Amino acid sequence: MNRPAPDLHVGHDFQADLAVIESIKVVPTILETVCRATGMGFAAVARVTDDRWVACQVRDGIAFGLPPGGELEVETTICREVRRYGAAVVIDHVAEDEAYCGHPTSALYGFQSYISMPIVLPDGTVWGTLCAIDPQPARLNTPGTIGMFKAFADLIAFHLDAQQRVGVSAAERDRAWRLSQDLLVIVTADGRLQTVNAAWTRLLGWQEQELVGRSFAEFAHPLEAEDLVTLRTSIAEKPLTEPHEIRVRHKDGSYRWFAWTGAFEDGKVYANGRDVTSHREQAEALARAEEALRQSQKLEAVGQLTGGVAHDFNNLLTIIRSSVEFLRRPNLPEERRKRYMDAVSDTVERAAKLTSQLLAFARRQALQPEVFEVSTCLRAVAEMLDPLMGARIHIVTEVPDTPCYVRADLSQFETALVNMAVNARDAMEGEGTLTLHLSCCDGMPPIRHHSGASGPFAAVSLTDTGSGIEPSRISRIFEPFFTTKEIGRGTGLGLSQVFGFAKQSGGDVDVTSRLGQGTTFTLYLPEVEAEITQEAEDELGPSTGGSGQRVLVVEDNLEVGRFATQILEDLGYVTTWAHNAPEALKALGADAAMFDAVFSDVVMPGMDGVQLAREIRRLYPGLPVVLTSGYSHVLAKEGPDGFELLQKPYSVEALSHILRRAIGKRKRRRSTRQT
Repeated sequence: MNRPAPDLHVGHDFQADLAVIESIKVVPTILETVCRATGMGFAAVARVTDDRWVACQVRDGIAFGLPPGGELEVETTICREVRRYGAAVVIDHVAEDEAYCGHPTSALYGFQSYISMPIVLPDGTVWGTLCAIDPQPARLNTPGTIGMFKAFADLIAFHLDAQQRVGVSAAERDRAWRLSQDLLVIVTADGRLQTVNAAWTRLLGWQEQELVGRSFAEFAHPLEAEDLVTLRTSIAEKPLTEPHEIRVRHKDGSYRWFAWTGAFEDGKVYANGRDVTSHREQAEALARAEEALRQSQKLEAVGQLTGGVAHDFNNLLTIIRSSVEFLRRPNLPEERRKRYMDAVSDTVERAAKLTSQLLAFARRQALQPEVFEVSTCLRAVAEMLDPLMGARIHIVTEVPDTPCYVRADLSQFETALVNMAVNARDAMEGEGTLTLHLSCCDGMPPIRHHSGASGPFAAVSLTDTGSGIEPSRISRIFEPFFTTKEIGRGTGLGLSQVFGFAKQSGGDVDVTSRLGQGTTFTLYLPEVEAEITQEAEDELGPSTGGSGQRVLVVEDNLEVGRFATQILEDLGYVTTWAHNAPEALKALGADAAMFDAVFSDVVMPGMDGVQLAREIRRLYPGLPVVLTSGYSHVLAKEGPDGFELLQKPYSVEALSHILRRAIGKRKRRRSTRQT
């Protein structure tokens, strides 16, 4: 590296300082370490006075024209600020730094990154600096790098203080150590305290004679005594540059936290302990405050969720109650009776959908996953969205030529796409372009501080040309009932359903947005291999009744059990009602052959419906089991385990259809075996 040679000369007044630094054997290791850790090309320990800067030891100083003993005028160096204020100067990129971009030193030596840490003696005197420079920008302004330089500068100060105390009076020696704000100690190879400073008395209450000759481990916290032995062993190999926190016992029995640095020289450990108890207490107090804030935010979210659900359900219940009251009136015209009955049916469907979306957000929805080809589904949803979006919104579909399969709940997947599309429509205020894009990628990136995932993923993106989302609000858009729109628009569980469905399906949803330039939602789902589908079953026609077939109903809720048995009997089935799983197994044990199917709730005390179904499958292979539930954590985590599942609330038609299908499969299997 060619640099213009500065006007240097050896200052004879600094020869003693150069000799002192030369005698500190750990300095070359320090310089080598900081260069390797930061990638800097030059590092030095320099003596800095009011008017001179003198390089005492350097690494690669020749290349920069600064050999040991080289001097500079302080006013021409950035180190003048270090000496003047006793604080570090850290510059990642000189050319972009407002304070130092025009400084003559950087132009003279051609460096762009710079760090200088003051070496402060125990009495508060700024002796000099530990500094490093490089012609390239570097990332120096980080807690780790600054902490490393601070620890090394303190270690050098410790050695300088020890050197200066050689040959001075006992009073001067006592004053220097007494004024130190840190614990200073020299520990023998076997771990005993050889020398301590006055800070031990001031901070911990121990007198020197109570400490010297005793093992350091006696004063360390019992939980960290073993850690202390490990540190002493490692210091013998290399200096401890990153401060390590260990508690030390006060004379009153309490403990205080100290951040320790140190080095091994001449068979002894020279260590420096800085009291960080107040910092630890502040950090713990801050952590408690943050936890309290999180709990408060959770309560706020629960309150918002509860209020939103109550508002929506009260609206639905109002429609149902009013319709039922009209249906009770005598002589109600048939046309109005049909209108009110349709209103009740439609409102129940809306309530069921709201519950489903709420459970999906909580990742507790009992999904019905299946393998499907995403491109085909995306094209179908795009066609369905066309009238929903309006004439002034242009829909573009971009899919790859090769098929892409995922295993997920198809209905929930389509609902998620519609929810994101509706959000895009509102953002575009009815005019713009909505692009549906599918890509198959290797892995899912980290999203919202959550780790990513490896393996193949399908990425479905919806990009709009709308107004965008403010950065401060992006973190909240997946909250239930959160909206930035006016009253009456945007409330509900739309985007929260997308979030819950994605997470429960093994994926995630990401969002990027720029104000005035649009938003992109990307739904990630694990990609799977295509499945070979079996021959489709014959379509069942409208329900015609149970024709005397016997069904064992398992339901612990009296009202629901009474209603379910009544429905089945009205459909022509013969029912037996068991109030729990043990009763059901007892009835089957008496005569399992008399039953054509079992219809069981999932959520029951003791043995749940899924466990019961597994036991029936083990004891009575081939006996159909149909499960029903509105919510179950078992179903949400493990699925129905191959059993037929009827979601609550269910219609009479749906119940009849699923029972006929389950019983029909059993008959076909028997017929196949007989032939």
